Amino acid sequence: MDTPSQKFLKIGTTSVGLIGLDPALQKAMADKLSPQAAEEFLFATIAKLNYVPATAHDNYRKALRQEYERRITGQAFTSDVLEVRIFASGCVTCDKLASTMFDILQRMNLVADIEKIYDLDEIWRHGVITPPALKINGELLCQGRMPTPAEIEQWLRDRQQ
Repeated sequence: MDTPSQKFLKIGTTSVGLIGLDPALQKAMADKLSPQAAEEFLFATIAKLNYVPATAHDNYRKALRQEYERRITGQAFTSDVLEVRIFASGCVTCDKLASTMFDILQRMNLVADIEKIYDLDEIWRHGVITPPALKINGELLCQGRMPTPAEIEQWLRDRQQ
């Protein structure tokens, strides 16, 4: 499968899926670009592969520069929004996990940055051996099984800011 993977980046208050973000960041880091040069390179690369509204150019540039700086300094991503990663193989149980997560977040009136990851290489990079799996704020909480709604609710309560 030659489809480039999609990564999410927070642009303003919205998480946007961007094709080609990781390879562009890796090239900028390998070339040891200054933050300003990296911003220009990343924006040009991302704009070729993704639709970038003209009114959002500044927001995209700022977000790309921040992500580049975060990666070159090794800082962890920090946010007041829950970060939920659902690792799935496309099976019924994996889809049920995603659906259950959406329902619980809505019921608890919580905001979360949710990403469903289907690419096996990406799943394995996160330390997941057996989908379905769930990671909240960087912590792998379960894998290879469907957690109960009560477990998910407790995990979300435990990780609220």
